[in-house]
Amino acid sequence: MLKTLSSLMIPLMVLLVLIYGILKKIDVYDVFIDGAKESFGMILELLPTLLGMILGINIFLKSGVLEFVLKGFTPFFQYLKVPLEIVPMAIMRPISGGSTLAILNNIYETFGPDGYLGTLASVIQGSTDTTFYVLTLYFGSIGIKKIRYAMWAGLCADLIGIISSVTIVNLLF
Repeated sequence: MLKTLSSLMIPLMVLLVLIYGILKKIDVYDVFIDGAKESFGMILELLPTLLGMILGINIFLKSGVLEFVLKGFTPFFQYLKVPLEIVPMAIMRPISGGSTLAILNNIYETFGPDGYLGTLASVIQGSTDTTFYVLTLYFGSIGIKKIRYAMWAGLCADLIGIISSVTIVNLLF
């Protein structure tokens, strides 16, 4: 029942918009085309910022810096009882949602989604955000150059989300 309802949600919402447009005597198709034309300008403005961010993330991931740094902090994470398999996800979450989803998928495949690591990874995924992505894309699209306080506030919120996730999941498991 819920699966059927969830698969019908988007078509029902589109149908509601069409019905509303017809009732208000709005040419829904022309309005849609105008919106699509306007979006191309926005896409062209965002593209350089997005490409720069993707390039930086790929250089960071492919260089092996993450693995090198993790080896140095292994005793620290073991002392805090933080599983080493979660640390790359916690580090990458503020940087890239896509890479974090790949790490999350790997954790699910290796340890299962219902175990301790799968649950911890899911809670971290849900309680943190892609801070640098948000700052780069949204601030860059409107021309804000000084992001210092927003960056620290976002990273602090991410750190609190990660610490809270580890604490709560450790209490529950």
